[in-house]
Amino acid sequence: MPQNNKSMDKKKLETYRNLLVKMREDIINDIKSMSNVSGAAGEDSSDVSGHVLHMADVATDMYDKEFSLGLASKDRVLLQKIDEALVRIDHGTYGLCIATKKPISPARLKAIPYAEYCLEYQEKMEQEQGR
Repeated sequence: MPQNNKSMDKKKLETYRNLLVKMREDIINDIKSMSNVSGAAGEDSSDVSGHVLHMADVATDMYDKEFSLGLASKDRVLLQKIDEALVRIDHGTYGLCIATKKPISPARLKAIPYAEYCLEYQEKMEQEQGR
């Protein structure tokens, strides 16, 4: 049974929900604009006059596509975290560390509204990964 975060009032939750929804919309727009640019930029390796582009131009286009795909991939991971945070709001568990069930500090939620873990647990995980 989910533990409710009684320390967070409805007004704060609504503020975080609005922030998360805005972040989500911004990321979706970024992904769409990246896919439009990468799709239009590299459809063909020749210009409109029918001449083949210089190899450096083709390489630059390929690099730009790969870079955009990498950004889009990171954005998709971030979208998933935002969606999960919105679900936690709906379930009444937003603002609680998913590992320890302790409240996540307001300063941390303000900086990272999709935070899943309290700072102490996050640092512990990072130390263990660094070994």
